Amino acid sequence: MVALQDIFRVIAQAEDEQTLRSHISTDISQYFAATRSGLFFFEETHLIDKTILIALSPKYNPVAHYLLERHAPVHEALVVEPKTWKMICPRPDHYHVMAGPIVSNGKLVGALGFTRQQDIPAFDSQNLTDLSAICLHISTWVTVTKSLYPSLQTANLTPREVEIATLVAQGCSNAEISRELWITQNSVKQALKRMFRKLEVSSRTQMLAKLSTATQSQQLPKQQL
Repeated sequence: MVALQDIFRVIAQAEDEQTLRSHISTDISQYFAATRSGLFFFEETHLIDKTILIALSPKYNPVAHYLLERHAPVHEALVVEPKTWKMICPRPDHYHVMAGPIVSNGKLVGALGFTRQQDIPAFDSQNLTDLSAICLHISTWVTVTKSLYPSLQTANLTPREVEIATLVAQGCSNAEISRELWITQNSVKQALKRMFRKLEVSSRTQMLAKLSTATQSQQLPKQQL
């Protein structure tokens, strides 16, 4: 059985969205004994099949409506009677459904969803509590990664330096980064020195401020259009 702390660790260490999704489809699905799982970002709805998109719409789906209104984890039994849910979603592998919010900068930007077939017990309150914790970690990962990644690329940082910068943005100390990445604290210190030289800064705070400023300037033309 996968432990919750292990899930937090793999989320923090995910280098990109593809890696994060792979952990959701394996480790996190196993944790919740889920038949199916999915991570959806609303900015990517053009990539989703129209039929699925309608099924996920708050207009037709009370689970999605609850998620949109409350930004809180939910399963179908909290918002609708079993007979009604069966009419809304007749798929046998979606007999039980649970979803949690992905939030960035105060906005609902996506959802993490799991389903179970009929012969598996329904999701319960403990599942919702655990999903809430997992969504918090994913939301932090999304906020940090989405905001820093463009400027990390333009700064010519190596993949390892990108990992370190991401953990610094999450508030990790050198010791915590050392444990997360399985490297020595001295390696962390030396990497930070190299990163400071590349970015022409002298502290963690200046590094994060410069990366954040670079990202905002990259996004500014989009906002003006």
